[in-house]
Amino acid sequence: MRVQIRGLPLTILIAAMTISISVAAQEAAKQDYEALARAVIADLVAGRYDKVTARYNEQMAQALPADKLAMGWEGAIMQVGAFQSILTIEQEENAGMHVVFATCAFERLTLILRLAFNAQGQFAGFSSVPQDSRTPWMAPEYAKMDSFIERVVTVHCGHWDLPGFVTIPKSGGVLPAIVLVHGSGPNDMDESFGPNKTFKDIAYGLASRGVAVLRYEKRTHKYHLQSSDDPNNLTVKEEEMDDARAAVALLATMPEINPRRIFLAGHSEGGYLAPRIATGNPQIAGIILLAGNSRPLEDLLVEQVRYEASLNGPITPVAQKMIDAAEESVKELRNPDLKPGMTVHLLGAPLPASYVLDLRAYHPTEVAASLKIPILVLQGERDYQVTMTDFAGWKKALAGHTNATFKSYPAINHLFLPGTGPSSPAEYLKPNHVELDVIEDIAAWVQHAGMAAPGK
Repeated sequence: MRVQIRGLPLTILIAAMTISISVAAQEAAKQDYEALARAVIADLVAGRYDKVTARYNEQMAQALPADKLAMGWEGAIMQVGAFQSILTIEQEENAGMHVVFATCAFERLTLILRLAFNAQGQFAGFSSVPQDSRTPWMAPEYAKMDSFIERVVTVHCGHWDLPGFVTIPKSGGVLPAIVLVHGSGPNDMDESFGPNKTFKDIAYGLASRGVAVLRYEKRTHKYHLQSSDDPNNLTVKEEEMDDARAAVALLATMPEINPRRIFLAGHSEGGYLAPRIATGNPQIAGIILLAGNSRPLEDLLVEQVRYEASLNGPITPVAQKMIDAAEESVKELRNPDLKPGMTVHLLGAPLPASYVLDLRAYHPTEVAASLKIPILVLQGERDYQVTMTDFAGWKKALAGHTNATFKSYPAINHLFLPGTGPSSPAEYLKPNHVELDVIEDIAAWVQHAGMAAPGK
């Protein structure tokens, strides 16, 4: 479960510590900006954060004090591995600042560090992006681009309008269809992560195999904090559920779609919520859980952070602070005195108590077991965010469900991308595509389950 709440990932994403840059008022003597950038990077690598902060301008000093700098830098190292070398240096002038782009090799990923300096040589801005994030997405080989069309649609849910696409096979006749439901966080319609687009891969792959697919912008991606009429009482109903049901209803109106063969495929949080979305909705013929957690959020949080902290060997003091912060978040999530109107802090991000209290009353495995429709549960065995423990939870709960199907994939990570060795966040930022077996298994299941789906 790539857990994100209102924009903050619980996996400590590679720090894009973008700081607003002020324009220097006066020109100063020419600076050797490459030397300045190399000195800052050397101090970061050596953990000399006080020397880095000594170079700050006023805005940086306020925005990124030494403790936050250390957390951001060492959090990034947890994900991408140890620094190895500076590969290339490029420079440009931008809005009165001199910006140095240092392409740096780390153990598991190559990052471009962007360091901005004012005319006086003060350190005035810092951010990082994976080098591969600049690689344009290319359709997977299994997508037969001439076998389907892609149509622009809008999912209407009350006064919320969400742009999207429906991919429709050219095979003709009335078609089975799938609505894709996002994981946590403000995802776009493709569920983009770095250079990868999990939902676009799935949509093109399935449309190439006779299954129409609707994907759309998540409400929190388009509307951000204003995604609810009452943001202080936000729940997953507004964040995910209402829009998913509206998307199903939209598909049912399309002449190319068989209204009795519309399925819901949820990834991560979308899979966790899929049983609840389907409950009482006769338009949903079956659900597909793609790395959906069967356990509560708080059961995953510390587990994820500890795993990431362990990727580089012994846990450092900064990594331990991150673990401690996760444990504090869990205490807040489990607070028995939590009441509406209060705020929970999830690794520092504010979350209304309404969100947490709503999920306390939801037990996904019990709800799934009460459904009469076909259920497909797919899980990557290399997934460290939603693990085989969650997969086992679904299997146990659905053991008596004759229409439940389960499959796990040894090489697959949380985004359903293939790889080898222990999975890490850095792996998500390398160009890849959803495993072909996943696409073919979903297509085959839809064709079979859609013909035999019972009523609820």
